[in-house]
Parts: sequence; structure tokens; C-alpha cells
Amino acid sequence: MAEQTKGLCKYCGKEYTKGGMLRHLPACKKRKEKLESEKGKRKCSYFQIVIMAKYSKKYWLIIEVSENITLKELDKFIRDIWVECCGHLSAYEINGISYELYPDKDIFWGTPARHMNYRLRDVVKVGDNISYEYDFGSATELILNVHSYREGVRTADEVVILSRNNPIEIICSQCGKNKAKWVNPEAYYDEKPFWCEECLKEEAGMEDICGIEYMLPVCNSPRMGVCGYEGSTRYPDQFEPDK
Repeated sequence: MAEQTKGLCKYCGKEYTKGGMLRHLPACKKRKEKLESEKGKRKCSYFQIVIMAKYSKKYWLIIEVSENITLKELDKFIRDIWVECCGHLSAYEINGISYELYPDKDIFWGTPARHMNYRLRDVVKVGDNISYEYDFGSATELILNVHSYREGVRTADEVVILSRNNPIEIICSQCGKNKAKWVNPEAYYDEKPFWCEECLKEEAGMEDICGIEYMLPVCNSPRMGVCGYEGSTRYPDQFEPDK
């Protein structure tokens, strides 16, 4: 069995595996205190969604989203934190129906996809597994599980990260000792794709490795090493709990 990665609880900072975190969150005292302290007359319902890489369970996110958020807005969050590199197309499949940003209305190829303007409350329910794909050429495929549902006070945050896997420590494939900082996308599926800065400098015969343009940074995302992905510019690799 593959080693399970761990992440930190947004509210109390305790560390658990994905499964442990899903059990912890409903019982977290700090979270209960935070939710009970929220004031407001306007009510809203929220979905808790687990997002996982389809082919690498080491990468996961647990988020809470307003039921009023659109698939398009959720798509933007996924792009911002995990996949965006070159503005590729993306799509969901929910209960046999496809949703795209720019659906083709031509029925020649079958039932056309719907637009992503649908709100979550209108297309999903607890227990649904949603397929998501970014970049139809060098695809990154995700599974979104609608884990649970709660009612609460409406807040300004449409998407809240409850937990995220900690960055995975990858060792340099060349020396087998140092922490890897770079990945060679052309050798990603070979035996030695990862490089530390020391080995890369030695290989290139230079003090400054900035000139090696084909290397991509190691990052906390299932799209690492694919296309031109260089990590998120908005979300740090290490998720930090509330202070």
C-alpha cells in the first residue's frame, strides 16, 4: 500500500491523513467554536468536497464551498491552486453530463456539453463523484467527491480550504541524498527525473542554473512536470492553518 500523505487542519493545526482529517473535521473543537461565532441573518448551505488526483492519491484537497458557487468558479479555484499553466480547456462530468467553459453546440458528435454556469446546488448531491479534466492534450485528471453538506451563516468566502496534503518530499534521482528542487519534464516517466540544485549545477557546469529553461520546479500538485506547469502563484505549497 502506498504511503498516505498527511495535512494540517485549518482550525486547530493538528495533522492527519486524508481519511483521518475527514473524521476529525466534524469533531474539531476549534472549528465548532469558529462556526458558532459566525453572526448573520442570511443563511447558506455548504458542500464539503474532497478533491484527489485520479492517478496519485498522495495529492488531495478538502474544501468547503457555498452551494451557490458555479462550476465555473470552482474551475477557477482548481486552476489557481493545482493545474493552470497555459490556459488549456477543462471539463467536468457529473452524472453522465459534461460541463465545459466553451461547449460546442454541434450535435454531430452526440449530446453537446453544458456550460459551467450551473450552480453546484443544481447539479450535485452528497455522494456524487465528479470527474474533472484539465488540458485535453497532456491531461491532468481529478476526482471530486461531494462528501457532506451543512447549513450555516452566509460568509464572503465562497471556497474555504479545510486541509491539503503537505508537500511531498522528493529526493534527487541523481545523488539520492538531497531534496529535489527540479524535475525534467522530458524524463518525468523515466527512472531519474528529479534533480537537486547541486547535481543540476554540476551537470550543467555552471554556477547559475537559471539558464536551464526546460527544467520545471518541484511543486505540490498532481500537474508537476507536465506541460509548462510551474506551481501556483496564489497558493503556497505548504498549507498553513489559522493563527
